[in-house]
Amino acid sequence: MKVRNKKVNKGLLALILVFVVFMLALINREKIEKTFYPIKYSKYVEKYSTEYGVDKYLVYSIIKTESKFHTRATSSKNAKGLMQITDMTADWGREELGLGKVDIYDPETNINIGVWYLGKLQKEFKGNNKLIIAAYNGGSGNVRKWLRSADYSKDGRNLANIPFVETSKYTQKVLDNYKKYKALYK
Repeated sequence: MKVRNKKVNKGLLALILVFVVFMLALINREKIEKTFYPIKYSKYVEKYSTEYGVDKYLVYSIIKTESKFHTRATSSKNAKGLMQITDMTADWGREELGLGKVDIYDPETNINIGVWYLGKLQKEFKGNNKLIIAAYNGGSGNVRKWLRSADYSKDGRNLANIPFVETSKYTQKVLDNYKKYKALYK
């Protein structure tokens, strides 16, 4: 009888523990979600989002997707830092912004150039986030080409589908992150 009572007590204790964990998770859901969707480097994101007129939540979404907020991240294509800036974009941004020699891994520099580039894409694609994100990943020349093709765009202003699988997945992931950031922080 004692063995059976111990099993019942352990089972009941486990059930209570699961219930308590579930309730704590439910109560702290927003706090828990915010650990997965952090606001980091806000000083620089706020500064350059304001300067270049880019939605800060879009910037956070791109940083989360590109580097998961790791400053030393380097891709297989040699894109670097928080916003995964290529050498070509870094050189272009440095020249346009008059920055001189830069360390692209420096968070402020990386965010400055990344948000500057997003601002250029935002103007080119008239604030259409799907196009901006696709161009950030797949190149603005490709997006312009896709918009001219009836295979990818019905109206020349929106993409029905994105032919590059990586860019298509990337765009959707950033849009999902963007939606989550806005829901948690706005």
